[in-house]
Amino acid sequence: MLSVSHSGQPPDIPATFNMAARVLGRAEELGDKTALEVHGSGPVDTWSYARLASAVRGTGTGLLSCGLVPGDRVLMRLGNTVDFPIAYLGALAAGLVPVPTASALTVPEVAKIIGIIRPAAILRAPDVPCPEDAETLSPEVLRSWRDLPPCSFHMGDPERPGYIIFTSGTSGTPRSVVHAHRAILGRAMMFDGWYGLGQDDRLMHAGAFNWTYTLGTGLMDPWTCGATALIPAPGTPSAGLPALLKKAQATIFAAAPGVYRQMLRAPGPCDLPHLRHGLSAGEKMASGLAGAWQAATGTPVYEAYGMSECSTFISGAPGRPAADGALGQAQPGRRIALMNKNGPVARNSEGTIAVHRSDPGLMLEYLDAPDATAERMQGDWFLTGDQAVMDDAGQITYLGRSDDMMNAGGFRVSPIEVENVLNACPGIGASAVTDVIVASGARVIAAFYTGPAPLDETALQSYVEPRLARYKQPRLYIHVPALPQGANGKILRRALRDQFKAPK
Repeated sequence: MLSVSHSGQPPDIPATFNMAARVLGRAEELGDKTALEVHGSGPVDTWSYARLASAVRGTGTGLLSCGLVPGDRVLMRLGNTVDFPIAYLGALAAGLVPVPTASALTVPEVAKIIGIIRPAAILRAPDVPCPEDAETLSPEVLRSWRDLPPCSFHMGDPERPGYIIFTSGTSGTPRSVVHAHRAILGRAMMFDGWYGLGQDDRLMHAGAFNWTYTLGTGLMDPWTCGATALIPAPGTPSAGLPALLKKAQATIFAAAPGVYRQMLRAPGPCDLPHLRHGLSAGEKMASGLAGAWQAATGTPVYEAYGMSECSTFISGAPGRPAADGALGQAQPGRRIALMNKNGPVARNSEGTIAVHRSDPGLMLEYLDAPDATAERMQGDWFLTGDQAVMDDAGQITYLGRSDDMMNAGGFRVSPIEVENVLNACPGIGASAVTDVIVASGARVIAAFYTGPAPLDETALQSYVEPRLARYKQPRLYIHVPALPQGANGKILRRALRDQFKAPK
């Protein structure tokens, strides 16, 4: 039997479509039902479906009044506020192409992105880094548009570009992933295939508004289902999340593995009487973490695997738990295979995880990079570059990345991008960067470097801070006499990872 999984059918794709119209498709019916609650130490900020839809479509009208036309790209440099999802959906509603970016990016990193996408407009909060010579629209302007007459949803080809997100490429250059409007239909297979999500659920996501994991799992998917999204107010510590989950009566909780780890370290019991289960994505959960959460809360955690190019498509789910050590199975409606150069491998053999091109959640392309796009395709299959094994029951066990891409806190980071910064630092001869597991079980970025003598770590950190976003910055700096190399002179980053021993 081959390592191919294909059960059920993906959702039908209409002839004309708008992603925001799909997300807000139940807003008129649900009206005063709560779509969003922002929970902090003060009063809860509550948004009904009617208020949310009005703000989104008014924002779309405001964007069009600036002379923007469908197909124009809109760079988003907004902070961790409700402004972010409203502007994102407003742009989609008007037929514009939003480009959400992490607020942690530095000015040079943003300048590089601007050069790649050539945005027609930039939405920027004053405290979010952005080149000062760029013309921007402020949150105050965006908020002033919310009461404008609603824009019409721009309906069109579901295959047309909907939004662009950035992921680090193996070359060290940010890679822009173009998704179609139809991508939201791919997420529908996650509702039963991962979330177990229904209209009566109250789903809390621990991430920031301006993180794509939060934007999808924490906001758009609950709204598409008619459920209630719950977001912690900015600055809420992980230790305070159990009390917040209880207060908000959350039934589902979503977070990256590191948040679960930090919550379990907090003093006191995790008393979560309303919670049915947790969701985890962004990086592989450390061994034993899900079990520790189950023991502390009495609720399971369902893990999912995905990527910027196709969201999540392998997972456990209520009624479909993952086998011990496995990620889970292909979600119903997905067509997944494990491949080698000759095609799908036999069951219980290692292969590269691949997604069929028919998946509505699969990207359109890497922007202006046809060769890079073609390199990821093998016939009708998109190759993820990650290795796994599929057993006879269809359970998929993750083995690791086939390249040297790192995953720190849920963000994929290119080692070359970090090394390019470090190699220009005085006192460093050469560097190699990889992610390693430290004593706590967390995965962090470690920089191994050569040079005449070890350098002061504080000085190294000061050097990289203005040049790299926080999530790209090494947490460990290790001076070595030489970097391991293969016969062709290529640095063996995996060897450094394997040789690393976490300090006790």
